[in-house]
Amino acid sequence: MASAEEYEHAPVPATARKSLLSVAAVWFGFPMNLGNAVFGGVIVYNLGLVQGLLAILAGNLVLFAYVGALSHYAGRTGKNFALQAADTFGTRGRIAAAGFLATVVIGWFSFQIGLTGSTLEDTLGWNPMWGAVAGCVVYTLLTVAGIRALAVVGMIATPLFVILAAVAIGYGTTHSSLGDAVTYQGAGSALGFGGAVAIVIAGFSDSGTMTADFTRWSKTGRSAVAATFFAFPLSNFLAYALGGVVVAIGGSADPAADGGGFLPLLTGHGPLLTAVAVLFVFVNLGSVASHCLYNGAVGWSALTPLRMRPLALGLGVLGLGFALAGVWGHFVEWLNLLGVFVPPIGAVLIADQLRRRGRAVSDVRAFRWNALGAWAAGAVVAALAHYLLPGSPDPLFGIAVAAGVYVLTDRRTRSPEPAPEADTEPAVIPTP
Repeated sequence: MASAEEYEHAPVPATARKSLLSVAAVWFGFPMNLGNAVFGGVIVYNLGLVQGLLAILAGNLVLFAYVGALSHYAGRTGKNFALQAADTFGTRGRIAAAGFLATVVIGWFSFQIGLTGSTLEDTLGWNPMWGAVAGCVVYTLLTVAGIRALAVVGMIATPLFVILAAVAIGYGTTHSSLGDAVTYQGAGSALGFGGAVAIVIAGFSDSGTMTADFTRWSKTGRSAVAATFFAFPLSNFLAYALGGVVVAIGGSADPAADGGGFLPLLTGHGPLLTAVAVLFVFVNLGSVASHCLYNGAVGWSALTPLRMRPLALGLGVLGLGFALAGVWGHFVEWLNLLGVFVPPIGAVLIADQLRRRGRAVSDVRAFRWNALGAWAAGAVVAALAHYLLPGSPDPLFGIAVAAGVYVLTDRRTRSPEPAPEADTEPAVIPTP
C-alpha cells in the first residue's frame, strides 16, 4: 500500500482512477468526527434544536455547491488542488493559494492531535501529552499509507461514529426524552443563525477547497460530485445533528464549551465499552487528522520536487510541535481565519473554471493578477463583514465578491475554437 503512486506532480491517469464507493468512503468518513459533534452541540445550545438543524443544513448545502463544483473539475481532469490553482492563479501565483492552504490544514492536524490528548485526559485521566504523541504517530502512519488507507479508515470510522453516538444518546435520555429534545429552545445567546451557518462553512472551507486532492481519483466529474454528496450534506449534517441532539437531551455537562461531545456518556459503563471508546477516539480523530495531513503533504509536494510520504512525516512532526505548544487551543480564532481567507480562493477557482467551460488554459502565465486580486478582494470584504456585521455569514460575502471581481476583471484571450480539456491532460508546471 505504501508504495502506491500518489501522483503529486501530474493528473491521475484514467487507469488509476477508483470506484465511486472508494472515493465516497474517503470523503464520507472525513466529516463524521467528534469535533463536528461539538460544533453541532454549540449551535443547538444557542439556537435550539429545530433552528439549529436548519442552520446546519443551510451551511451544508452551501458546502455541497461549493465543494461539488470544485470536485467536478477534479474528477474530469484528475488534477490535484495545486495543479488546479496553477490554471487559475498562474504557475507561480499558485504558490500563494496552494501554499497557504497546505499550511492551514496542518493547523487542523495539530488541533486533532491536541483534541486526542485532551479527550483522553478528560475521559480516562491520561496524560494529555502522551495521548497527543500517540495520536500523532498513528495519524501520520495512516497518512503515509496513502489514499487507500484514507478510504479504509473512513469505512470504519463512519459506522463506529453512528453506533456509539446512538449508544451515547441512549444513555443520555435516562433523564429526558427525544420528544423533549424537539422542543429544546436553546440556552445560549452568543451565536445567531448567520453565525451558525458561517461556522458550518468555515469548518470545512480549507479541505473542502482542496477537495481535488481526494476527488481527482474519481472516474468522472459526475462521480466526483456524487462522492462529495456523501460528505456534504449527508455525513457532515449527521455529525453536527447528533451533537445537537446530545445537547438537546441534556447530555452535555458544559454545552457552551464542550458542545455535543458525547464521549463522556460512554465511560463508566464497564471496561469493554470504555475500551471501545478509547479505540473510537483514535479511529475517529485519526480519520480527520490523516485527511488533513494528506492535504498538506500533497499540496507541498506539488509545489516542490519532494514526494508526499517524506513530507507527511516531516509535517506530522511539525504538527505535533504546534499541538504541544498549545496552538490548537486557539480554535475560535482559527475558524475566523478560515471563514475569511479560504472560501474566496475556491470562488475564484470555480468562476475561472466556469468561464473556460472545460477549455484548456491557452495562455500559461507565471501570475494571473486578476485572480489573485479577486481572492484578496473577497477576503477583505469577508473580514469587514466579520468585524462590522457580527453574526453574519461572512464566508458568503467573500465568495460572492471574489467570484464577481474575477468575472469583471477577466480579459483572457481565447482562440476561436479552443480544444476541450482532456480528462487526464498532462500538466507541466515549473517547480519553484
